[in-house]
Amino acid sequence: MAFMGLNEMENTFWKGKKVFITGHTGFKGSWLSILLNYLGAEISGYALDPPTEPSLYKLCHIDDFIDSHIGDIRDLPELKQSLKRANPEIVIHMAAQSLVRYSYQNPVDTYEINVMGTINLLEAVRNTQSVKVLVNVTTDKCYENKEWLWGYREDEPLGGYDPYSSSKACSEIVTSAYRRSFFSEKNKTVTAIASARAGNVIGGGDWAADRLIPDFIRAIHKNEKVLIRNPQAIRPWQHVLEPLSGYLTLVEKLHKYGVRYSGAWNFGPDDGDSKPVKWVIEKLCNYWGKDASYEILKSTELHEANFLKLDCSKAKALLDWHPHWNLERALESIIDFTKAWQDNEDLRKVCIRQIEEYLTK
Repeated sequence: MAFMGLNEMENTFWKGKKVFITGHTGFKGSWLSILLNYLGAEISGYALDPPTEPSLYKLCHIDDFIDSHIGDIRDLPELKQSLKRANPEIVIHMAAQSLVRYSYQNPVDTYEINVMGTINLLEAVRNTQSVKVLVNVTTDKCYENKEWLWGYREDEPLGGYDPYSSSKACSEIVTSAYRRSFFSEKNKTVTAIASARAGNVIGGGDWAADRLIPDFIRAIHKNEKVLIRNPQAIRPWQHVLEPLSGYLTLVEKLHKYGVRYSGAWNFGPDDGDSKPVKWVIEKLCNYWGKDASYEILKSTELHEANFLKLDCSKAKALLDWHPHWNLERALESIIDFTKAWQDNEDLRKVCIRQIEEYLTK
């Protein structure tokens, strides 16, 4: 069943499903929590405190409808206890150190969180019999990027220049090894396990450091120019609801058909929405109005990829998953959210309004 069948899913699959999310206090985790609550799931979360201030998690009062456990993914005993108490059917692993530039400054933390954190979760799942499905969310940056003009497929070599990217490649390798070693019919522990690789995820409510959209929002809020690096770097931009819809479609297939849908899956925009940084910032400034402007930094010391694109043929063919919003609509939704935030509107209602618009598409 494709994710487009919202009404059928809302009334059947997700209603009452017990879902355990790691990283639920982050940007993507908060959007996922709101979406799953909208679909009727029973949600438990395990994460550190929200990583930014402000945060979507606090502004949307997600604690009101989720069983939240504040804990470190590196703490295996605590993670095991939290997972057993939640007794979920479905686990979605999103806890991560997700910033490239931070990974240069703190490589040890990055590897501990992204590699050992994944190992700890897989160990916890091994000891929790209720879990039928696990999706490990990684990144498009897990590929050995050769700056090709075409998109990477799921069977392309993994790698990563920087600590963040390579740590996510390690997480993929660990997931594959655990799946084959411990979660198969011969081991009598059949949990369907997949990994999901998404492109550059954007959306309202992201205040992370050293990311283009949050940098724009902070600058606008302070009436300052937006400072950008690598204006010609091309990225596969997509609204946060795009990969989340892909993850949920994948979960449903794994739950219904088991290991037939295990393995790695790409979720990215159509080719036309892989755009340069400068194109994106000019659109944002235009949508915002006369007070918005930008300035290009003259140099940057750290390596950043110039071109990266995903081939999502597998998800389109086998999951019947397709992007719903083009990049321009995604950027418009960010402007709408940001103005609602500045006007002190109820941001959970804003998120639900955008979810409903997206799903009816």
